[in-house]
Amino acid sequence: MIPLILGLVLFLGMHSVRIFADDWRTRQRAKLGEGAWKGLYSVVSVVGFVLIVWGYSLARAQPIPIWEPPIWTRHVAALLTLLAFVLLAAAYVPRNAIKAKVHHPMVAGVKVWALAHLLANGTLADIVLFGAFLVWAVLAFKSMRQRDRAEGKTYLPGQGGATAIAVVVGAAAWAVFAFWLHAWWIGVAPFGR
Repeated sequence: MIPLILGLVLFLGMHSVRIFADDWRTRQRAKLGEGAWKGLYSVVSVVGFVLIVWGYSLARAQPIPIWEPPIWTRHVAALLTLLAFVLLAAAYVPRNAIKAKVHHPMVAGVKVWALAHLLANGTLADIVLFGAFLVWAVLAFKSMRQRDRAEGKTYLPGQGGATAIAVVVGAAAWAVFAFWLHAWWIGVAPFGR
């Protein structure tokens, strides 16, 4: 569990600097330079991510059950992850209505993804991993929305075609991941294949 926790501290900690220490971040970027700051950010994030993957795989080898999720939570999780993939796609498709409404669809997608996995999984490692991501995403989303308001940031209205593209791309990516890649990469087939 220690590698998982250390990975979460590094990865989510680096991704939380703007939430908790924005002034410090600005000073460090000025002191180090934009390129060096991005390099440091990337290295710490990659090391954290590798530790998360390794730590989670170690924890899954000797699971500590906390609760047994009812079977219906798998169905809810499937629907929620579909929404998470659509939100993720909306972060990258310009001028879509989802981004115009949500403003930060990637972080909203992380919230939905983490919640889905908390519902459908009941080991200590699952609660630590997905709970940490959920808490981070809630705090990050709130911070981003506050920053938008303080800066008077506005979002262009969405267009129907762009919104449809975001939904179709998100749904297609979800289907590929849910039916093939999740079992291959994670070792768990969400639909029991």
